[in-house]
Amino acid sequence: MQAAAMDPAEEPPSILWGLDPLFSAFVRLYVRDILQMAESTQVPGIYFYNLHPVYKVDVLGTVVYKRERDDFFCYGVDDGTAVINCLCWKSDELKTEDPPVADSSRGAPGGFNLLKELKELRRTQQEHHRLEIGELVRVRGKVKTSRHQREITASIYYKVNDPVMSEQISWMMELPQLYREFYDKRLQLEPDAVGNSLHRAKNMIKDFLEKKSVSRFRPHDVQDVLLPLISAQPHSSPADQEVAGPSAGPSAGPSAGPSAGPSAGPSAGPSAGPSAGQQLRQLLKEALQVLQDDGFVYRRVKSQDEVFLVTTRDKDLLMAVQDVIREDSKREKYAEKGCHVLHILSAVRQRFSLNVSRAALELVLSSLECSSDIISPSDQHYIAV
Repeated sequence: MQAAAMDPAEEPPSILWGLDPLFSAFVRLYVRDILQMAESTQVPGIYFYNLHPVYKVDVLGTVVYKRERDDFFCYGVDDGTAVINCLCWKSDELKTEDPPVADSSRGAPGGFNLLKELKELRRTQQEHHRLEIGELVRVRGKVKTSRHQREITASIYYKVNDPVMSEQISWMMELPQLYREFYDKRLQLEPDAVGNSLHRAKNMIKDFLEKKSVSRFRPHDVQDVLLPLISAQPHSSPADQEVAGPSAGPSAGPSAGPSAGPSAGPSAGPSAGPSAGQQLRQLLKEALQVLQDDGFVYRRVKSQDEVFLVTTRDKDLLMAVQDVIREDSKREKYAEKGCHVLHILSAVRQRFSLNVSRAALELVLSSLECSSDIISPSDQHYIAV
């Protein structure tokens, strides 16, 4: 069964996929729908059902064919809608040979033989994982396309003992409800959603700082950079609201007359939500926080005067990190392997600023290494040149 290709124009941006709760779940789908899901054009291995991003599924069905290899089983699972191939890796118990069984006369009093019981236990485990045609199996795993065929690489699989078909009936009743309440309802992930606007705001500030070679700034210095993101939304501009706000009262006085009543309703609508100025300040605050989390900027001293420093352009921070590595590399403890990144971070916080994050430090270390001021003899260890 050939799945249709996903239309790139219709596919939601990958940055928004995490907003869909189905993205991180093992989605219970009919096998027919798993085979027909369109694969993402952005990230291979991600599929879409009704614009819901899916890469892990949960199926229950009957084994209709099997193939065994040294390391894995291939089971054909039929849930009544279609058949899908499931690649099930063998556990260590299935790969190892049974231990030799000792003579029962050498066992413990009462006829108990430990090795014999272990062999029986292992045989029971193997029977639970070794399935035969006609048996019921539940498989949970990632969807993949191999040789133009859709299949499931199982992370968990097991035989389901269902003599009175209670498991199958429960499954058949639950799936239609999941489809009605979740799968068949499209999750509206707008391109201008908050997450995407924040991502764009962060990149706009970052590009501005790099282009202008800014080393230190205050929030109001970069606030105007984000104006296009606010003006693109269906809200009035800050200037419009500042002009309209104070003048609305006096101008609507005696001259308004009886007609003021009906017209007052619609005009009060935009003021109910946050103004454009408030949106701009909130977006700026969140974007600066993301840049701090990434280590691109930091604040050496946290005070009311919000001064942000661009990490890799702060010569004082670069010199402080270099001095820590140069001094401590001379100590016998660090002479051979170098200073670990956590030791450097602790020393920089003690000697320079408590507000230096690990993300910021790693950017500084990368910058110093690129300029050949330090070298990394092993992973996360550094020595001064």
